[in-house]
Amino acid sequence: MRVRLHYAKTEPMRFTGHLDEQRTWERTFRRAMLPVKYSEGYTPRPRFHLAAALPLGCTGRHELADVWLEQPMPLEEIEARLRAALPPGLALHKVEEVPEKAPALQNLVQAAEYEVRFLDPIPDLAERVARFLAQEHVLRERRGKTYDLRPLVQALEVREVQGQPVLWMRLAARPGATGRPDEVLDALGIPLEVARPERVRLIMEAANEAP
Repeated sequence: MRVRLHYAKTEPMRFTGHLDEQRTWERTFRRAMLPVKYSEGYTPRPRFHLAAALPLGCTGRHELADVWLEQPMPLEEIEARLRAALPPGLALHKVEEVPEKAPALQNLVQAAEYEVRFLDPIPDLAERVARFLAQEHVLRERRGKTYDLRPLVQALEVREVQGQPVLWMRLAARPGATGRPDEVLDALGIPLEVARPERVRLIMEAANEAP
């Protein structure tokens, strides 16, 4: 049985990395006494796939993960057991069953939307955004290689939420072409220390979009 978790990664886990987040989910399933299926081979691993890694320091309002179970179970029971075992920093929205042979989540993600709030005011935020968007190329370096950040930023604007300016961005999130909010902030000249980025939506292929 393959089930899809819709969940949030909240403030207590903001500085938990991708691999540690996956291990946290694996421990949660063990505490919930749910029969996770393992891969075959010399080093079996729980069959648990997160849709897309979150940058360190970023929370996620609606994240997705798929897990395979050894045997079918009622969704209500799976959800109840998980809710009782969840650690601080993970909040479960819902659990649904998906076809076992459905495409991998990682291959369905096309883009991601983020909202960034600020601990300190950025008076010229709109001007910084306008200058960024006016550039044809924004060359950056990642892991020793130069790349162009500009085509990975599909949309960037300043919005007002509850009377406060919020930086909203839609970034490409395809294999080999992924934009990161921390790199956009750096290109804008905004220190990550004064920002609180949150991924609010994963945009998937066709009708597989997360609400």
